[in-house]
Amino acid sequence: MTQAILLTRGEDKATQAAVSDIDPADLPEGDVTVAVSHSTLNYKDGLAITGSGPVVRAWPMVPGIDFAGVVEDSGHAGFKPGDAVVLNGWGLGESRWGGLAQKARVPGDWLVPLPPAFTPAQAMAIGTAGYTAALAVLELERQGLTPDKGPVLVTGANGGVGGVAIALLARRGYEVVAMTGRTGEADYLTGLGASAIMDRAEYAGPARPMAKERWAGAVDAVGSHTLANVLSQMKYFSPVAACGLAGGMDLPTSVAPFILRGVRLCGIESVYMPKPERLAAYDLLANDLDPALLASMTTEVGLAEAIPTAARLMAGQVRGRVVVDVTR
Repeated sequence: MTQAILLTRGEDKATQAAVSDIDPADLPEGDVTVAVSHSTLNYKDGLAITGSGPVVRAWPMVPGIDFAGVVEDSGHAGFKPGDAVVLNGWGLGESRWGGLAQKARVPGDWLVPLPPAFTPAQAMAIGTAGYTAALAVLELERQGLTPDKGPVLVTGANGGVGGVAIALLARRGYEVVAMTGRTGEADYLTGLGASAIMDRAEYAGPARPMAKERWAGAVDAVGSHTLANVLSQMKYFSPVAACGLAGGMDLPTSVAPFILRGVRLCGIESVYMPKPERLAAYDLLANDLDPALLASMTTEVGLAEAIPTAARLMAGQVRGRVVVDVTR
């Protein structure tokens, strides 16, 4: 038997989360079995564990959209026992048993070799949040963003996406402004590389269709009024990478920024991203993310601790990233 967080649903439809023994024979089908050492808590994991949102599509479910570990058994040509690997997304923790477990079985095509620059714990400090941030930075630069064009805004700066986006952009020479509702975290954000801190209250209200040009690029993890205000202040022909909905799924804006300034709104979908783009994101992370910064944005917990920590995450009481050591 092996241990995992198992989500079940009672007759009242309420989600129950507990550390349980599971039989490895019950793991999903796949050609690679991984001895998982670390997972993490993302926003989706918080929704699943607390039952706050309709993330889980099959019951019972092992949550965890990420994991890192070592290949234990492989029928895939690309991996052999002993290989260090990482996985992000692919429906884990939603429609398929995920990474908050000591073992996982998956199709080998979903795995990415763990870059030598990172330990498994550091890979989970990055997690889907940091991998998504890397995809966002790559997309902004694909759309023509360069450091000489002006400041770049990162919303939701205290979250996992925001923290890694700030660190990557700053390392690549950009002037980064961090937007947050927790301005008391200014020292933390400037330590990551932010040159200025902006209170999210400034963008909390309805947006004007167009406002004074301000940003050369933006990474938005919030959505709703925040993203609408961001779009209204983008410079001509500037890109925005949208990768989150912490503030809501709506987008109360107009077509004005797009047809009058040529603003480009780029959606970042990380769950089913093809492998070449995943490898490019991890190359960026390995080259431009200082592993020492990960410690400042990371809290580590054990498997059982992940359950109450998920509730704190949903209450907005967690800064940065949570790594789960599933071996304890």
